[in-house]
Amino acid sequence: MGVAAGLGVPLGAIAGYYERWLGEGIMRVADMVFSFPALLLALVLVTVMGQSTLNVVVAIGLVYWPVFARITRGSVLSVKEEDFVQAARAIGDTDVSIIFREILPNIVAPIIVQATISLAVAVLVESALSFLGLGVPPPNPSWGRMLSQSRGFMQQAPWWVIAPGLAIMFTVLSFNFIGDALRDALDPHQERQLEGRN
Repeated sequence: MGVAAGLGVPLGAIAGYYERWLGEGIMRVADMVFSFPALLLALVLVTVMGQSTLNVVVAIGLVYWPVFARITRGSVLSVKEEDFVQAARAIGDTDVSIIFREILPNIVAPIIVQATISLAVAVLVESALSFLGLGVPPPNPSWGRMLSQSRGFMQQAPWWVIAPGLAIMFTVLSFNFIGDALRDALDPHQERQLEGRN
């Protein structure tokens, strides 16, 4: 997710700040990446780049950067006309300074929430790639490869399949719960709704 956020957040910030041809161009590339199924695109990238831990990480990052770009772009569009941004423009700050010193620190909450939720997706994609034989290569451990290798022993030793399956399930659930908790904690609209009910 570091690769996805490192690529998607700056591109989304640029797309939101420069709405015209540059922003539209970045978002059309993001839409093009979105048009492919994520697992299929990750499979193609790992096949082309070769099987290694670094290539799996890069492939998953390249598949999911549009998610961060879209969230960042939407947040930048909602913040860029605020008074503090206008004040920064009035005192002569450059566009780069406004984006990275004024806007991005004020939209970090949705990015953090998306990062935690995307970690769950990354675990699933890596497990699926490893299950298909294209994930992290041996001797590095992978739950997906453990599932794949223990399929033939389900009758004799079912715990060989159950243990990695439960590990994947609990990890994904944990990241989803963390993401939900962060969204509730960092969303000001949610706070206002709760206060209104009380």
